[in-house]
Amino acid sequence: MFGVAAPARASMPMADAMDQAVCVIVNPSAHSDGAAQVTSDLNRHFAAAGIQVEIKLAKPGEQMTQEMEAAIARKPTTIVVGGGDGTLSAAATLLIDSEIALGILPLGTLNHFARDLHIPLDIEQAVATIAVAHCARVDVGAVNDRCFLNNASLGIYPRLVKKRELQQQWLGRGKWPAFAMAALAVLRRYPFVEVVLNIDGKSLARRTPFVFVGNNRYEMEGLRIGERARLDAGELSLYVANRTGRLGLLRLALRALLGHLNQAKDFDTVCAKHIEVRTRHALTHLATDGEIHLLETPLRFRVMPGALKVIVPKPETLAPR
Repeated sequence: MFGVAAPARASMPMADAMDQAVCVIVNPSAHSDGAAQVTSDLNRHFAAAGIQVEIKLAKPGEQMTQEMEAAIARKPTTIVVGGGDGTLSAAATLLIDSEIALGILPLGTLNHFARDLHIPLDIEQAVATIAVAHCARVDVGAVNDRCFLNNASLGIYPRLVKKRELQQQWLGRGKWPAFAMAALAVLRRYPFVEVVLNIDGKSLARRTPFVFVGNNRYEMEGLRIGERARLDAGELSLYVANRTGRLGLLRLALRALLGHLNQAKDFDTVCAKHIEVRTRHALTHLATDGEIHLLETPLRFRVMPGALKVIVPKPETLAPR
């Protein structure tokens, strides 16, 4: 279970705490059931919880930003956001260091942030969690002027995502078939990068398929690969793959799928407060919470302890993982 970076305020059921309608901003493309069905379901679930809501549908990008800014201007105690990790990350960026709590409706494919906070993936149960309004403060990662909730990576993953999007847009393939085709295409191009890392003042040069920076420590061994035990330790985690060559990269991918990674052998790993990544190029593609951005180098990573107030389940309600 994640810890608490600062003492949480006493919980008060939202139905008792709210006099005005709660703003719920939903990315309509994040859920396969369609916008009308999601809106209907959410209205029903919130009504059952005794909460009056105002649901706004907002596409990622400028529309999402406008709806968030309009909601923030009303100075509410809570804003609820529905979508995947990219949607939540964009919304959370506007709530950093504020007293407005983020309520989460996990409507994405993977929902890493919600899972690590133990937020139920069932939407009715997620609404029930929001209704209790138990809050904690969690850390946020930042790279240059961009924030992230989960992780950021350069190297093979941004290339995979860009190739996958092309497969989906131009060839009409589904997400997972497109990902498989993208992986084959990227591996043919020998996807390695040369980087110079500065980790809390210590320098390291590497040639690697990817550099991964997490907001807090990730599990990289056993059946809990990709999970975080806490989001409030005030640190970044750095993982640099040791495997070189196409065959070594394929072995690494297979070991990850089977849960057989060995953190000591497969990665250089360290926790730090500040990480700088230099490459040979003035610009580089970086994935943050699944979204691809073109950023200037060097990439300067830092952690913002307790920067985000978020609604989470009460500790006593959590089942052992």
